[in-house]
Amino acid sequence: MIENCCAFTGHRLLGDDFDAGLLERVIEGLIKRGTDTFYCGMAKGFDLVAGETVSRLKKRYEVKLIACIPYAGQAERMNEENKKRYTAVLENCSERMVFSDKYNFWCMHARDRYMAENSGTVVCYLRKQSGGTYYTVNYARALGRKIIEV
Repeated sequence: MIENCCAFTGHRLLGDDFDAGLLERVIEGLIKRGTDTFYCGMAKGFDLVAGETVSRLKKRYEVKLIACIPYAGQAERMNEENKKRYTAVLENCSERMVFSDKYNFWCMHARDRYMAENSGTVVCYLRKQSGGTYYTVNYARALGRKIIEV
């Protein structure tokens, strides 16, 4: 049921206003209200922080973390630190979904639409009125999904 599912979307660069503690409180609150499945787009920045947060909370709660990977090899262009973080989050995922064998112009869009369509709630870090996060939040809003901005 999509009501029990949550997707994450946010910018790759986190500003000084980003509050990881707030993100954790929001996720834990969702879990306590019945959310048991979390979709992570696995991009550097907000996605990985959200994935790491769910990974930590999995030690206390029975929840699923699903990696929504836009294309095989997504982590190849990441720096070493982000590759390690990516791998650690991936190891904590219950499932992995790969939307394309290689990068193409639609793979990110397909991932984002899937996550919005299959979640009752979208937790986002949105600071720009353009780009993938902006599109995804607006798409989810048009679908009637609950949007939580952190």
